[in-house]
Amino acid sequence: MTPRLFSPVRLGDIELRNRILMAPMTRARTPSTEPGAANAMYYAQRAGAGLILSEATQVSVQGRGAWATPGIHTPEQIAGWRRVTDAVHAEGGLIFCQIWHSGRVSHGFFQSEGELPVSSSAVKGAIRTFINTGFAETPEPRALRLDEIPGVVEQYAQGARNAIEAGFDGVEIHAANGYLVDQFLRDGVNRRTDAYGGSVAKRCRFLLEVTDAVIAAVGSGRTAVRLSPFSVTWDCRDSDLKALFTHAAREMSSRDLAFLEIVESINEAADISSGGATADFNIDDILRVYAGRLVINGGYDAARAEAALARPGIDAVSIGRPFIANPDLVRRYACGAPLNEMGDPAVVYGGGEAGYIDFPSLSC
Repeated sequence: MTPRLFSPVRLGDIELRNRILMAPMTRARTPSTEPGAANAMYYAQRAGAGLILSEATQVSVQGRGAWATPGIHTPEQIAGWRRVTDAVHAEGGLIFCQIWHSGRVSHGFFQSEGELPVSSSAVKGAIRTFINTGFAETPEPRALRLDEIPGVVEQYAQGARNAIEAGFDGVEIHAANGYLVDQFLRDGVNRRTDAYGGSVAKRCRFLLEVTDAVIAAVGSGRTAVRLSPFSVTWDCRDSDLKALFTHAAREMSSRDLAFLEIVESINEAADISSGGATADFNIDDILRVYAGRLVINGGYDAARAEAALARPGIDAVSIGRPFIANPDLVRRYACGAPLNEMGDPAVVYGGGEAGYIDFPSLSC
């Protein structure tokens, strides 16, 4: 019997050859913001995944929040990503672009003329981000004005159009991990008193407008959304996560997405995140309200992923860190082969080819 993990699955408009997604992972290997040859090789090496989700990719200059991360808002960036998608497709793979606006997790270094980063509200977090000289404390952001919000929504929609132009098979809206969409969702950051703040429904409005705009741009079958309901990242907190995210998931269920990706837990490296699913609020609560295609993420290995896929309502599993040192991770799982060790953790974020595209693959 073929394990479910290695069986095909249709997610929206695309047919995956297995149910292992490569999770989005920032690797800080794009100092020009324009993907190049090394980026293309990195992703092509990992094309055995049923679907690759790219690293977080900013939709505008305003959306940039960390050094050496790529964009999808200039012709040069689109051309660079075309090099990546062509390389992945040549290996028989599929790839979505994770479109991203960092919001307050940014610094004047990245902003036009040193302006303040933007957020749902002018609430400073205990946040440091990485600029060209190292980690720097982020400033208090400014709240987006009502008349600015439609323009930011359009940044996501245009980023999605640009991603399709660059050859991506679809896009994933980064609505997780304390970045701009999450900053609208959570009442620890969102202090607005207008149509985008206050009640759970109002705080979800920005997420829904972004999602609907992206669907209108590229189609629901090529649109995915990532949420992190159970964790706090970049000091982005909420007083009632269960009420907030069950409402958000219910709204996502009505939109016939390619898939919804739910992060059950987040690596707590660098003290940027905490928490995770608990007995009081976990994936069961999402499954009760979400009837669409569901991808889960949270430190899975092959055995735990196979067990999770036996549950009704879970269609695929996204896996992150093991793909760093194991470009052929799917093959290793299928063969039961041992995994490569990651080695020097200093090369996970930033650097050259070492620790990026130099890990060995095997034949089995």
